[in-house]
Amino acid sequence: MITDVASYMNSVDSAAEYIKGFLPTAKEVPSVCIVLGSGLAPLASECEDCISIPYADIPGFPVSTVPGHEGRLLIGTLEGKRVFMMSGRFHYYEGYDTSVCTLYVRVMSKLGVKLLFLTNAAGGLLDEMKPSDLMVIEDHFSFFCDSPLRGPNLDEFGVRFPDQSFIYDKECVKLLLETSRELGITLHKGIYSYSKGPQYESPAEIRALKMLGVGAVGMSTVPEAIVAAHCGMKVAAVSCISNLAAGISKTALTHEEVMENANKSSRSNCDLVKNFIKKWSV
Repeated sequence: MITDVASYMNSVDSAAEYIKGFLPTAKEVPSVCIVLGSGLAPLASECEDCISIPYADIPGFPVSTVPGHEGRLLIGTLEGKRVFMMSGRFHYYEGYDTSVCTLYVRVMSKLGVKLLFLTNAAGGLLDEMKPSDLMVIEDHFSFFCDSPLRGPNLDEFGVRFPDQSFIYDKECVKLLLETSRELGITLHKGIYSYSKGPQYESPAEIRALKMLGVGAVGMSTVPEAIVAAHCGMKVAAVSCISNLAAGISKTALTHEEVMENANKSSRSNCDLVKNFIKKWSV
């Protein structure tokens, strides 16, 4: 929870100014930030003219402690467009408040980013899903999420009571589905539900979420999407179905399984993101 607006905004401003130092001109500021979730790390190697900044060097940034999350901000060119890439993100279960987990979103907004492209690894609930499939997020459940907007409102970014009707940009969803068909990639469409973690959900919880129409469940994305929407940014989001959720899977869930299946989907996930970026216009 934000308790001191001045201190929080100082962290945002300091981080933004530090990052600006790596951008030669205003024209070099990317309009899109891609968050590289589990399995999407190889996309970083396809970014041209890439500048890599450790999170530990950026004022006010927390440090990611999760295996598979490198902890670097990348600035470069992807499919002819300047992009930021977050190689690793921050989670509530690591001990960070949601306002800390989402500080980077405020920084990106301050820098002028118009689109936040979120990716994640998630447990699948839809009958037709199998591990390593992808799902474009069209809406979410935030019932279990401590709101990153709790505390004094940051008037510079948005209103006190922001609407949640259009968090995931419909044109982005449409373009992702069109792109997946062109590439021959299986892309489901569904609702994502947030879980605090780090424990996986119980079979009873999964049964309840499935009754509510949830397609995938995971431990990230929702706080970031809420803050991005509060900042007036467009949001696109894709889940890698890294495992079938508890009670649907016939085996115990492990982080090793998550990473294995995320890596299996890596090529199709990277191709989908790259071709989306190629087509997307501000």
